Amino acid sequence: MTAPSTPKPPRKKPKSAAAAKPVVPRKEATLHPRNRHTGRYDFPALIKTTPELAQFVIINPYGKESIDFASPDAVRVFNRALLKAFYGVQHWDIPADYLCPPVPGRADYVHFLADLLASVNDGKIPRGSIVKVLDIGMGANCVYPLIGYMEYRWNFLGSEVDPIAVAAAKAIVQSNDLSKVIQLRQQTNPKQILLGLLEPGERFDLTMCNPPFHASMEEATKGSERKWRALGKADPKRKLPVLNFGGQSAELWCEGGEARFVTQLIAESAHFAHKVLWFSTLVSKASNLPAIETALKKAGVLESQVVEMSQGQKQSRFVAWTFQTKNEQQIWRQRWVR
Repeated sequence: MTAPSTPKPPRKKPKSAAAAKPVVPRKEATLHPRNRHTGRYDFPALIKTTPELAQFVIINPYGKESIDFASPDAVRVFNRALLKAFYGVQHWDIPADYLCPPVPGRADYVHFLADLLASVNDGKIPRGSIVKVLDIGMGANCVYPLIGYMEYRWNFLGSEVDPIAVAAAKAIVQSNDLSKVIQLRQQTNPKQILLGLLEPGERFDLTMCNPPFHASMEEATKGSERKWRALGKADPKRKLPVLNFGGQSAELWCEGGEARFVTQLIAESAHFAHKVLWFSTLVSKASNLPAIETALKKAGVLESQVVEMSQGQKQSRFVAWTFQTKNEQQIWRQRWVR
């Protein structure tokens, strides 16, 4: 992976509302214009903030500094360096074998969601604690709430079914003194997503989700093996594991895979039609979009969007939907007026 020059200093406080273009699906996408991770990374600068990164820096086949992305330890420390240098996150770590997501792609999702809110707010991104976001399946890494708060000062509720992941995320939040702006809640029924999770009176401007996208552990394993083979072809000198991927079972797969999870999320979202302005979820497989579109119509969604994203060679997208009319959306935005 290539990446940015000298890291920009983390924001100390929210800026005034910024203009943003309405969200529109794109056939060809690059990192979001506000994404801090465009260009090449300045590894000396990153190492200065996180010295342990030095032991993981390698020279790739193109003669450029990089890290071995097949090494979970290298990726974990690299993420720690990025979060510290670009977002001011002083303490970050996750348990071994838990999902360690790439920060640039996660930041993209956050920025496009900010544009989504701006599209119903005269092009201005609402910032500050008045904006409430639900991160469904937050994971042990807590990356979305960290980026969302540091960039826009939004407040977050992160949900998780795995108690170990909840404990790890709680440690991150507490060690960075963010308990007042990032709350955590365990979903005690693993067969439910939103049902049984939200409390009476709670309202959210956004929900976001990185769903498990495999239908079985076997499928997840094969996907991991394909990834390592691709890395091996790109750099034959790398010592690749026979099987090695970050992520626990609940993070990687569920019965029915991504399509089943997302269609269930859509069905459950109908129960909270006027408690949430915009629901959203990542969709890794474009082939799942027809089933998702059918689920949206069945749930009675009034408006939906598919937003394409791109991080290097990886193509991704998210689907967003709302049950609120244009008039109701305009009434909702009054929450953001101070």
